[in-house]
Amino acid sequence: MRDKLDIVDFNTLFKSETYEQQRERKREFEAPCSPSQVTETLEYSQSQEYKDKNFSRSSLVVNPAKACQPLGAVMAALGFEKTLPFLHGSQGCAAYFRSHLSRHFKEPVPAVSSSMTEDGAVFGGLRNLVDGLENCMALYKPEMIAVSTTCMAEVIGDDLQAFIETARQEGVISRDIPVPYANTPSFSGSHITGYDAMLKSILSFLYNESKVKLSTEEDLTKLNVILGFEPYTGNFAEIKKILSAFGLEYTVLGDHSGNFDSPAAGEYSYYYGGTKLTDVPKAASATGTISLQKYAVKKTIEYIQGEWNQQIVSTYTPIGIGATDRLLQSIADLTGSEIPAELQEERGRVVDALTDSHSYLHGKRVALVGDPDLLLGLIGFCLEVGMEPVHIVCTNGDKEFLQEAEELLASSLYGEEATVHNGHDLWHMRSLLISNPVDLAIGSSHLKYAAKDANVPLIRIGFPIFDRHHMHRYSIIGYQGTLNILSLIVNTVLEQLDQNAPEYGFDLVR
Repeated sequence: MRDKLDIVDFNTLFKSETYEQQRERKREFEAPCSPSQVTETLEYSQSQEYKDKNFSRSSLVVNPAKACQPLGAVMAALGFEKTLPFLHGSQGCAAYFRSHLSRHFKEPVPAVSSSMTEDGAVFGGLRNLVDGLENCMALYKPEMIAVSTTCMAEVIGDDLQAFIETARQEGVISRDIPVPYANTPSFSGSHITGYDAMLKSILSFLYNESKVKLSTEEDLTKLNVILGFEPYTGNFAEIKKILSAFGLEYTVLGDHSGNFDSPAAGEYSYYYGGTKLTDVPKAASATGTISLQKYAVKKTIEYIQGEWNQQIVSTYTPIGIGATDRLLQSIADLTGSEIPAELQEERGRVVDALTDSHSYLHGKRVALVGDPDLLLGLIGFCLEVGMEPVHIVCTNGDKEFLQEAEELLASSLYGEEATVHNGHDLWHMRSLLISNPVDLAIGSSHLKYAAKDANVPLIRIGFPIFDRHHMHRYSIIGYQGTLNILSLIVNTVLEQLDQNAPEYGFDLVR
């Protein structure tokens, strides 16, 4: 009989005497502040004076609720079949993007780098890019390579178009291999900006290079769907379920769900699923395009509307009954279809669930952090169930988002207390949570530190979610997604009730 292997968890391990002694020695070596100084500084950081200083800063960003452009470009590239993301810049940047996405999706992320170093920063990265493209073709055999830039290449002004043409002239890559590219400097914009730039580049490149320009009646029956920078693979399944219920033929432009939710079948592949490259030029002749993230794909929508001359329905993330109703009606109007009975029945079941849980959510004060489209969806959901958004922080929102968010909040009495902090970060949110407490905080894993300091339960919705597993597999859009969010929030509230209940209130039924 084998001895049982005793594997202790992280918390237990580091409470052992060995690690306690190690921490004490480390503390002596570092000559830290005294406990009283730590307490004094912590108390000051929670004061109104500190909050005023925090909100007066203009040249420093602390823990922004966003990632940088090339990360979004990598996600966009992985939405197309047998496409390899190629980052023109340093190796460390590529490692950051890959690890960031891997930690959220718990999947390997194929992406390569031109591995620029000090030489490239001085003399330019032409040879790095040409050699990198040659290695890509030899090792990974992609059918498309999507090139984006990082800070180093942007600062020195590398010309991607000229460099890629040089690679073709040298025979490194054939004329038959599509190599769309996007300039995605990390020092401006955010992950949604980079996603948009790369998606537009891929669609325009494949359309312009294609010899197929279809406009038959068969093609005109199809619908295009864009989910945008979508951290929930479950949302792809949900929108496909909805469109299938309508009986529609459709093309998802940028379907990265396969690459970020691949099977463990004993063999690893670099490429799983994705929009077929040959479907992109056909998509230009579709009836219209529906975008589920209006702020994340602005340039792409402008391109489709202008160059493809299509009808466009562009909305923020459809969370909640009202937002889903509008989405389904838009699909019906665009295609001349009837809303399927099965979706109407699903709506009724979710309304019933909302009614069941309403008493536990009504009047709950909430803080929200996220990307513009997600925040608008969450604001709408909160107002529907009688929750009160109080603090709303959006690091990467623009003036148009700010106006729409304020109009949405003004449409309900439950939005009266809300303030939208556009362009602010999570350190601002910390001051807000401490100075004006709320019942719940909703946002990514990065919000957990501010929520802990303010003793507010955190409901993890958004990107990235590093410290919980499998949440990206559930949808948050449509009626089913609304039910998932409802369950997540109300069960967090009920768990808090149990944790804080006196003995006489520790009820079996809630």
